This record gives sequence, C-alpha cells and structure tokens, in this order.
Amino acid sequence: MYLVRPRGPHIFVPRGKRFSLSFADKTLVCRDCKANFTFTAGEQEFYANKGLQNEPVRCSSCRSNRKTTTTRSEPEEGYVRYGVFASFGGRTPRQMHPATCAECGMMTEVPFQPRGDRPVYCSACYSKMRPPSDTPGSSSERAS
Repeated sequence: MYLVRPRGPHIFVPRGKRFSLSFADKTLVCRDCKANFTFTAGEQEFYANKGLQNEPVRCSSCRSNRKTTTTRSEPEEGYVRYGVFASFGGRTPRQMHPATCAECGMMTEVPFQPRGDRPVYCSACYSKMRPPSDTPGSSSERAS
C-alpha cells in the first residue's frame, strides 16, 4: 500500500489499483481582479494528477497578464540566459563567480565557487584540455 494525498485526509490505495476522486466545479475569487472564476472538475483532476496541492488564486486572464509582465520585466543588460537547463528553466540568472583561467590567465566566470585547490579554466582552454569523446566513429577509435 502507498499513500495518495491529492488534498485533505490520507487515503491508502493498494499498489496497482486505479484511484479516482470525483471532482465538482468550484467558484473561486481572483486575487488580483476580485472576479469570480470557475475551477472546473477537469482542472482539479489535472492538478491532482500533477501532484499540485494548491488551488489557483488568479483567473486565466490575470494569470496570462502576470506571465507577460513578469517576462518583460527581466533585466536585459548584464543578464545571460543559459537556456532551459540552468536554474529552474532559465527563468533566474545563474549565480556566476569570477575566476582566473589557470592556462591563459584571462578572467572568466564559472557557475561554482572556486576553492583554490583545483585549477579553473575558461571555456576555450577547457575545450582544448578535455579528452576526445569515446563515441563510435570518433578519431581516437579510428587511430587504434
């Protein structure tokens, strides 16, 4: 048995058994515009399946307005977006730390705090020092 807790009291369900709750539409009040909006049974089921425990606090129009204003207010200058793999989907800037490359002596930034016990390299020097990959068809495999 394992614990299923979409909301409310603990419910124990045997492994391998399907578990379903019956949901009913709810009327909620938007935090921003104070208008009533419907939290449908389908949306509630989606939230439960995703493990989301909090009900929405904004209507769909206020939610979309908030997303667009949040995206536009990000600082442009001095902000480097590292893509979806860095810090929560690329929404927050990665904490970078200054360092001096041990090979060429240039200043660089790295995503970790250098401790001083190991050398730190800039991207160009690191690429030169990294051993060739062992993928099929690579030059190291053909040479042997």
